[in-house]
Amino acid sequence: MENLIFKSKALIQSTSLETIRDKSKEIGWESRLIGILGARGTGKTTLVLQQLKLRFGLSDEGVYWTMDDIYFTNNTLIDTIEQFRNKGGKLVVLDEVHKYPDWAKEIKNGYDFYKDIQIIFTGSSIIDMMKLDVDLSRRAVLYDLSGLSFREFLNFKGVGKFEKINLEDLISNHIELANDITATIKPFEHFPDYLSFGYYPFFLENISTYHRRIEQIIKLVIETELQFIEGMDIHKTRKIHQLLGILAKNVPFKPNISKLSEKIGIHRNTLTTYIHYLEKARLINSLNSEGKSISILQKPEKIFLENTNLSYALAGPIVDIGNIRETFFLTQLKETYEVSLPKSGDFLINGKYIFEVGGKNKTNSQINHIPNAYIAADDISLGTGNKIPLWLFGFV
Repeated sequence: MENLIFKSKALIQSTSLETIRDKSKEIGWESRLIGILGARGTGKTTLVLQQLKLRFGLSDEGVYWTMDDIYFTNNTLIDTIEQFRNKGGKLVVLDEVHKYPDWAKEIKNGYDFYKDIQIIFTGSSIIDMMKLDVDLSRRAVLYDLSGLSFREFLNFKGVGKFEKINLEDLISNHIELANDITATIKPFEHFPDYLSFGYYPFFLENISTYHRRIEQIIKLVIETELQFIEGMDIHKTRKIHQLLGILAKNVPFKPNISKLSEKIGIHRNTLTTYIHYLEKARLINSLNSEGKSISILQKPEKIFLENTNLSYALAGPIVDIGNIRETFFLTQLKETYEVSLPKSGDFLINGKYIFEVGGKNKTNSQINHIPNAYIAADDISLGTGNKIPLWLFGFV
């Protein structure tokens, strides 16, 4: 166990506190059991290491363990927690819990038996808390960590620190809001960079290898993380790669499940299951009509890649700008608002607001008869009337 603590202190010591995700302010860090789920590469490990460093520094009261450490091949988690507690430990951070067998059962036991120990765990977004053998959903306070918004990207780059904008305020006061922001920065000096390499916080490490690293993340998700899904055939990973490749070249994609399953060579039910878990793994986003029930075996009406950086990594430098614009809009709003597919326009937000996404010359022709309808227009710094700058939606 001493080696575990030594590695923990080395990681905590090397963790920078210079830039901390906004999500850290939203998490109730005082809860006794906290779960942080999210896609690979979004910064879960850094977030929990920063919290450890802020609260305990290099003291022995807080510790970080990654659950794929070789130590846990011969030692149980619950016994290790007990040893740590007996040495005066107070906070255990467990990273990538899905890589440890029976993780949910042992975390539950740690929570139930040791009332004076706090446990924070991170895991893949593919984890379905409601389908675990033990019920952690009533015990753990769960949070989801997505990638950076355009607003956070500006903060991470050191360009400027801006507050979140409520969607209703954005709609009502977009001219004043955009005017205030553009008085401080020039959005289009940074917006193309965000679309290409600004979603994952590791852009700070090396931009030249950024898209290669995304490719590696996709490979790890498909070939490693999906195997933790019950019933998933890990021998079909080549088919999943093939499916994602087809989607990447055709997004936004309106799937014809019969033709697609024939092309890939898998049953249609298997195909819809793969689509479902690609979305759980945060590689794609699906869009359905308002009020339509969602199930694993139901095909989505429209499919996008999860963020614009995936488009550049998978499709190369020549990407469809219309797809990039729509993907950006969806990615920025889906974490906070309900987004669905309207009968007219591109997106319906919270069942109330219709948005058509396009370039600066986009007109009202498709939405002029619809109340609460707006245009999210690219290539404009300031809007007018119901035409709102697309980049501004990166601040919600």
